[in-house]
Amino acid sequence: MLALWALFLLSAMVISWALDINTRLTISGSANRLLEAEAMACSGAEIALHPAVKPGSAVLRGSFPSNQSYEAKITGEGGRLSLNRLVAAMIANDPAATELFRKYLEVKGVDLNERDRMIDCLLDWVDPDNLVRLNGAEEEPGYKPSNAALKTLDELKRVRGWAEFTSMPDWDADFTLNTTDWKIDINWASRDVLLALPGFTEPLADRFLQLRRGPDNIEGTEDDVIFTDLQQVQNALGFRPDQFAPLAPLITVNSQALRVVSVGKSGNVTRRVQMVINSARSILLSWKEL
Repeated sequence: MLALWALFLLSAMVISWALDINTRLTISGSANRLLEAEAMACSGAEIALHPAVKPGSAVLRGSFPSNQSYEAKITGEGGRLSLNRLVAAMIANDPAATELFRKYLEVKGVDLNERDRMIDCLLDWVDPDNLVRLNGAEEEPGYKPSNAALKTLDELKRVRGWAEFTSMPDWDADFTLNTTDWKIDINWASRDVLLALPGFTEPLADRFLQLRRGPDNIEGTEDDVIFTDLQQVQNALGFRPDQFAPLAPLITVNSQALRVVSVGKSGNVTRRVQMVINSARSILLSWKEL
Protein backbone atom coordinates (compact mmCIF):
# COMPACT_ATOMS: atom_id res chain seq x y z
CA MET A 1 0.00 0.00 0.00
CA LEU A 2 2.82 2.40 0.88
CA ALA A 3 4.48 1.63 -2.45
CA LEU A 4 1.25 2.46 -4.31
CA TRP A 5 0.93 5.77 -2.44
CA ALA A 6 4.53 6.61 -3.21
CA LEU A 7 3.98 5.77 -6.88
CA PHE A 8 0.83 7.94 -6.91
CA LEU A 9 2.67 10.92 -5.36
CA LEU A 10 5.60 10.50 -7.73
CA SER A 11 3.21 10.42 -10.73
CA ALA A 12 1.46 13.55 -9.50
CA MET A 13 4.78 15.36 -9.14
CA VAL A 14 5.89 14.33 -12.64
CA ILE A 15 2.57 15.44 -14.18
CA SER A 16 2.72 18.76 -12.30
CA TRP A 17 6.31 19.29 -13.45
CA ALA A 18 5.36 18.50 -17.06
CA LEU A 19 2.40 20.90 -16.95
CA ASP A 20 4.62 23.62 -15.49
CA ILE A 21 7.18 23.16 -18.26
CA ASN A 22 4.43 23.22 -20.91
CA THR A 23 3.01 26.45 -19.46
CA ARG A 24 6.44 28.06 -19.42
CA LEU A 25 7.05 27.00 -23.02
CA THR A 26 3.69 28.43 -24.06
CA ILE A 27 4.39 31.74 -22.31
CA SER A 28 7.89 31.87 -23.76
CA GLY A 29 6.57 31.08 -27.25
CA SER A 30 3.92 33.82 -26.99
CA ALA A 31 6.52 36.32 -25.80
CA ASN A 32 8.80 35.39 -28.69
CA ARG A 33 6.00 35.76 -31.23
CA LEU A 34 5.08 39.14 -29.75
CA LEU A 35 8.68 40.32 -30.04
CA GLU A 36 8.96 38.97 -33.59
CA ALA A 37 5.70 40.65 -34.63
CA GLU A 38 6.92 43.96 -33.22
CA ALA A 39 10.23 43.55 -35.03
CA MET A 40 8.36 42.91 -38.28
CA ALA A 41 6.22 46.02 -37.77
CA CYS A 42 9.30 48.11 -37.03
CA SER A 43 11.01 46.72 -40.14
CA GLY A 44 8.14 47.89 -42.33
CA ALA A 45 8.19 51.31 -40.68
CA GLU A 46 11.96 51.66 -41.20
CA ILE A 47 11.61 50.79 -44.88
CA ALA A 48 8.85 53.41 -45.25
CA LEU A 49 11.23 56.02 -43.84
CA HIS A 50 13.57 55.73 -46.84
CA PRO A 51 13.13 58.78 -49.10
CA ALA A 52 13.07 56.61 -52.24
CA VAL A 53 10.09 54.58 -51.03
CA LYS A 54 6.75 55.82 -52.33
CA PRO A 55 3.16 54.84 -51.42
CA GLY A 56 2.41 51.48 -52.97
CA SER A 57 6.05 50.43 -53.44
CA ALA A 58 6.52 46.66 -53.47
CA VAL A 59 9.18 46.86 -50.74
CA LEU A 60 6.52 47.92 -48.25
CA ARG A 61 5.41 44.27 -48.07
CA GLY A 62 7.56 41.31 -47.16
CA SER A 63 7.44 37.83 -45.64
CA PHE A 64 9.95 35.52 -44.01
CA PRO A 65 10.12 31.89 -42.90
CA SER A 66 8.49 30.92 -39.61
CA ASN A 67 5.23 32.58 -40.70
CA GLN A 68 6.49 36.16 -40.23
CA SER A 69 5.53 39.14 -42.39
CA TYR A 70 5.15 42.90 -42.49
CA GLU A 71 3.01 45.28 -44.52
CA ALA A 72 3.39 49.06 -44.36
CA LYS A 73 1.12 51.68 -45.86
CA ILE A 74 1.95 55.33 -46.54
CA THR A 75 -0.87 57.86 -46.77
CA GLY A 76 -1.04 61.64 -46.72
CA GLU A 77 -1.85 63.14 -43.34
CA GLY A 78 -3.12 66.26 -45.10
CA GLY A 79 -6.24 64.44 -46.26
CA ARG A 80 -7.55 64.60 -42.70
CA LEU A 81 -9.17 67.54 -40.92
CA SER A 82 -6.46 69.39 -39.01
CA LEU A 83 -8.48 70.04 -35.85
CA ASN A 84 -6.30 72.62 -34.10
CA ARG A 85 -5.82 74.63 -37.29
CA LEU A 86 -9.49 74.35 -38.22
CA VAL A 87 -10.66 75.36 -34.73
CA ALA A 88 -8.28 78.34 -34.72
CA ALA A 89 -9.76 79.47 -38.06
CA MET A 90 -13.29 79.09 -36.69
CA ILE A 91 -12.42 81.12 -33.59
CA ALA A 92 -11.12 83.80 -35.99
CA ASN A 93 -14.59 83.73 -37.64
CA ASP A 94 -13.49 82.16 -40.91
CA PRO A 95 -16.83 81.15 -42.49
CA ALA A 96 -15.21 78.65 -44.89
CA ALA A 97 -13.61 76.72 -42.02
CA THR A 98 -16.85 76.72 -40.03
CA GLU A 99 -18.89 75.50 -43.00
CA LEU A 100 -16.37 72.75 -43.77
CA PHE A 101 -16.48 71.42 -40.21
CA ARG A 102 -20.26 71.76 -39.98
CA LYS A 103 -20.74 69.92 -43.29
CA TYR A 104 -18.37 67.13 -42.19
CA LEU A 105 -20.42 66.54 -39.03
CA GLU A 106 -23.56 66.51 -41.17
CA VAL A 107 -22.00 63.85 -43.43
CA LYS A 108 -21.25 61.79 -40.32
CA GLY A 109 -24.95 61.84 -39.40
CA VAL A 110 -24.92 64.49 -36.65
CA ASP A 111 -28.20 66.46 -36.60
CA LEU A 112 -28.37 70.25 -36.78
CA ASN A 113 -28.83 71.06 -33.09
CA GLU A 114 -26.17 68.59 -32.03
CA ARG A 115 -23.72 70.01 -34.60
CA ASP A 116 -24.11 73.51 -33.16
CA ARG A 117 -23.59 72.17 -29.62
CA MET A 118 -20.51 70.15 -30.56
CA ILE A 119 -18.89 73.05 -32.41
CA ASP A 120 -19.59 75.68 -29.74
CA CYS A 121 -18.43 73.39 -26.91
CA LEU A 122 -15.23 72.61 -28.82
CA LEU A 123 -14.53 76.29 -29.43
CA ASP A 124 -15.18 77.07 -25.75
CA TRP A 125 -12.85 74.21 -24.79
CA VAL A 126 -10.00 75.64 -26.84
CA ASP A 127 -10.39 79.43 -26.66
CA PRO A 128 -8.54 81.30 -23.86
CA ASP A 129 -11.56 83.12 -22.37
CA ASN A 130 -14.47 82.06 -20.19
CA LEU A 131 -17.22 83.57 -22.34
CA VAL A 132 -19.87 80.95 -23.07
CA ARG A 133 -21.06 80.64 -26.65
CA LEU A 134 -24.77 80.18 -27.41
CA ASN A 135 -24.58 76.36 -27.37
CA GLY A 136 -21.22 76.04 -25.62
CA ALA A 137 -19.95 75.34 -22.12
CA GLU A 138 -17.22 76.90 -20.01
CA GLU A 139 -15.92 76.04 -16.53
CA GLU A 140 -18.48 74.83 -14.04
CA PRO A 141 -18.55 72.22 -11.25
CA GLY A 142 -17.39 68.91 -12.69
CA TYR A 143 -16.35 70.38 -16.04
CA LYS A 144 -13.20 72.34 -16.83
CA PRO A 145 -12.13 73.18 -20.41
CA SER A 146 -8.40 73.28 -21.02
CA ASN A 147 -8.55 76.70 -22.75
CA ALA A 148 -5.70 75.59 -24.99
CA ALA A 149 -5.14 73.76 -28.25
CA LEU A 150 -5.87 70.04 -28.26
CA LYS A 151 -2.86 67.95 -27.25
CA THR A 152 -4.31 64.60 -28.33
CA LEU A 153 -7.37 63.52 -30.27
CA ASP A 154 -8.59 61.57 -27.24
CA GLU A 155 -9.03 64.93 -25.50
CA LEU A 156 -12.20 65.32 -27.58
CA LYS A 157 -13.79 62.63 -25.40
CA ARG A 158 -13.73 65.12 -22.52
CA VAL A 159 -15.45 67.91 -24.48
CA ARG A 160 -19.14 68.30 -23.69
CA GLY A 161 -21.38 67.10 -26.51
CA TRP A 162 -18.75 64.84 -28.08
CA ALA A 163 -19.34 61.65 -26.08
CA GLU A 164 -21.64 59.97 -28.60
CA PHE A 165 -19.48 60.90 -31.60
CA THR A 166 -16.24 59.71 -29.98
CA SER A 167 -17.82 56.39 -29.00
CA MET A 168 -18.27 55.39 -32.65
CA PRO A 169 -15.73 53.01 -34.26
CA ASP A 170 -12.86 54.83 -36.01
CA TRP A 171 -14.32 58.20 -35.01
CA ASP A 172 -10.85 59.78 -35.30
CA ALA A 173 -9.95 58.38 -38.74
CA ASP A 174 -10.50 61.75 -40.46
CA PHE A 175 -8.83 63.91 -37.79
CA THR A 176 -5.22 64.93 -37.22
CA LEU A 177 -3.19 67.32 -35.08
CA ASN A 178 -0.04 66.99 -37.15
CA THR A 179 -0.41 69.30 -40.13
CA THR A 180 0.42 72.98 -40.36
CA ASP A 181 -2.58 74.01 -42.45
CA TRP A 182 -6.29 73.18 -42.37
CA LYS A 183 -6.52 72.95 -46.16
CA ILE A 184 -7.45 69.45 -47.34
CA ASP A 185 -4.98 67.52 -49.50
CA ILE A 186 -7.27 66.31 -52.28
CA ASN A 187 -4.90 63.44 -53.06
CA TRP A 188 -5.64 61.78 -49.72
CA ALA A 189 -9.06 62.96 -48.53
CA SER A 190 -11.51 60.23 -47.55
CA ARG A 191 -15.00 60.02 -49.03
CA ASP A 192 -16.55 61.70 -45.98
CA VAL A 193 -14.06 64.58 -46.11
CA LEU A 194 -14.63 65.01 -49.85
CA LEU A 195 -18.38 65.24 -49.26
CA ALA A 196 -17.77 68.08 -46.79
CA LEU A 197 -16.10 70.16 -49.52
CA PRO A 198 -18.09 72.61 -51.69
CA GLY A 199 -19.50 71.17 -54.89
CA PHE A 200 -19.06 67.48 -54.04
CA THR A 201 -22.01 65.12 -54.31
CA GLU A 202 -21.96 61.39 -53.55
CA PRO A 203 -21.74 60.31 -57.23
CA LEU A 204 -19.00 62.88 -57.91
CA ALA A 205 -17.02 61.81 -54.82
CA ASP A 206 -17.26 58.15 -55.88
CA ARG A 207 -16.10 58.93 -59.43
CA PHE A 208 -13.24 61.05 -58.12
CA LEU A 209 -12.09 58.30 -55.74
CA GLN A 210 -12.22 55.74 -58.54
CA LEU A 211 -10.08 58.00 -60.73
CA ARG A 212 -7.65 58.65 -57.89
CA ARG A 213 -7.23 54.93 -57.11
CA GLY A 214 -6.11 54.13 -60.65
CA PRO A 215 -6.80 51.01 -62.73
CA ASP A 216 -6.58 48.57 -59.79
CA ASN A 217 -9.16 50.62 -57.80
CA ILE A 218 -7.06 50.21 -54.64
CA GLU A 219 -5.93 53.20 -52.59
CA GLY A 220 -2.22 53.55 -51.86
CA THR A 221 -0.78 51.54 -54.76
CA GLU A 222 1.72 52.46 -57.44
CA ASP A 223 -0.87 53.15 -60.15
CA ASP A 224 -2.71 55.80 -58.12
CA VAL A 225 -3.33 59.14 -59.81
CA ILE A 226 -1.50 61.91 -57.94
CA PHE A 227 -2.61 65.46 -58.69
CA THR A 228 0.23 67.99 -58.75
CA ASP A 229 -1.71 71.23 -59.24
CA LEU A 230 -5.23 72.54 -58.75
CA GLN A 231 -5.86 72.86 -62.47
CA GLN A 232 -5.61 69.09 -62.77
CA VAL A 233 -8.14 68.75 -59.96
CA GLN A 234 -10.54 71.14 -61.68
CA ASN A 235 -10.23 69.22 -64.94
CA ALA A 236 -10.79 65.88 -63.18
CA LEU A 237 -13.93 67.18 -61.46
CA GLY A 238 -15.23 68.80 -64.63
CA PHE A 239 -15.93 72.08 -62.79
CA ARG A 240 -16.29 75.41 -64.53
CA PRO A 241 -14.12 78.23 -63.08
CA ASP A 242 -17.11 79.65 -61.17
CA GLN A 243 -17.88 76.19 -59.73
CA PHE A 244 -14.26 75.59 -58.72
CA ALA A 245 -13.80 79.04 -57.11
CA PRO A 246 -15.40 78.12 -53.71
CA LEU A 247 -13.42 74.87 -53.56
CA ALA A 248 -9.95 76.10 -54.55
CA PRO A 249 -9.12 78.00 -51.30
CA LEU A 250 -9.95 74.91 -49.20
CA ILE A 251 -7.75 72.31 -50.89
CA THR A 252 -4.11 71.62 -51.66
CA VAL A 253 -2.12 68.92 -53.46
CA ASN A 254 1.22 69.11 -51.68
CA SER A 255 0.82 68.60 -47.93
CA GLN A 256 4.15 67.66 -46.34
CA ALA A 257 3.00 65.27 -43.60
CA LEU A 258 2.64 61.53 -44.23
CA ARG A 259 1.22 58.74 -42.07
CA VAL A 260 2.90 55.34 -41.96
CA VAL A 261 1.01 52.33 -40.61
CA SER A 262 3.09 49.15 -40.45
CA VAL A 263 1.57 45.82 -39.40
CA GLY A 264 3.89 42.99 -38.36
CA LYS A 265 2.79 39.38 -37.91
CA SER A 266 4.34 36.31 -36.35
CA GLY A 267 2.02 33.32 -36.33
CA ASN A 268 -1.30 34.57 -34.99
CA VAL A 269 0.24 37.56 -33.19
CA THR A 270 -0.07 41.04 -34.71
CA ARG A 271 1.65 44.29 -33.76
CA ARG A 272 1.10 47.71 -35.32
CA VAL A 273 3.48 50.65 -35.51
CA GLN A 274 2.19 54.04 -36.63
CA MET A 275 4.17 57.17 -37.40
CA VAL A 276 3.57 60.64 -38.73
CA ILE A 277 6.55 61.85 -40.74
CA ASN A 278 7.33 64.79 -42.99
CA SER A 279 8.33 64.63 -46.64
CA ALA A 280 12.01 64.53 -45.62
CA ARG A 281 11.18 61.31 -43.69
CA SER A 282 11.78 62.84 -40.26
CA ILE A 283 9.52 61.39 -37.56
CA LEU A 284 7.01 63.86 -36.11
CA LEU A 285 5.09 61.36 -33.98
CA SER A 286 5.11 57.61 -33.44
CA TRP A 287 3.14 55.06 -31.42
CA LYS A 288 2.62 51.32 -31.15
CA GLU A 289 -0.52 49.24 -30.79
CA LEU A 290 -1.40 45.59 -30.24
